[in-house]
Amino acid sequence: MSTVRGAPAATGGWVDIAAAILLSLAAVATAWSSYQASRWTGEQAKGFSAANAARVESTKASNLANAQTQIDIALFTQWVDAHLSDDDELAAFYEQRFRDEFEPAFHAWIRTDPFTDSSAPPSPFAMPEYVVAASDQANELEATADATSETAREDVQRATNYVLGVVLFAVALFFAAISTRLPRPRLRIAILVVGTAVFVVAAGWIATFPISLAI
Repeated sequence: MSTVRGAPAATGGWVDIAAAILLSLAAVATAWSSYQASRWTGEQAKGFSAANAARVESTKASNLANAQTQIDIALFTQWVDAHLSDDDELAAFYEQRFRDEFEPAFHAWIRTDPFTDSSAPPSPFAMPEYVVAASDQANELEATADATSETAREDVQRATNYVLGVVLFAVALFFAAISTRLPRPRLRIAILVVGTAVFVVAAGWIATFPISLAI
């Protein structure tokens, strides 16, 4: 009879120990997941801020490129009028005021003999030598903004995943805590097994996530 009476007590003892261990692990895991969720929330905020800044700079560069292109078009148009009017002095006046970026395309276009060769490119703007650095910079900044935004969206998902991890670990905590309050040993064990399973699955899932640390 003593052996039979001692079995529930022995069972309750190791269940209490297992529950305490699960409570401790789940509490630590909950704190870790909360910290990581906070960290990734901060990362996504910084990412979106950087993306917005890059887009602002891209817009500035694009506006500059448009303004420079308009200058090139205006001066070239005036040069053509002067050239066709055989006003060499006025044509030279405009040519001296071409932007440095425009000159290589202009001279390359002139070498195609555009006023006599019908197959020549229609203008210097159709030449591969015509490059506006500000336009290239705008494209690069826009690409940077897109890449940064994509990273920030990934950070949002990471923060969300860690929040879900907090919920799962909280569930494991609940099962571990309630297992110590139930009177029936088999029910206590069943609840503890469920809590342990939830914890193991959540921990295995969380372990696949990237981590963010700050010192």
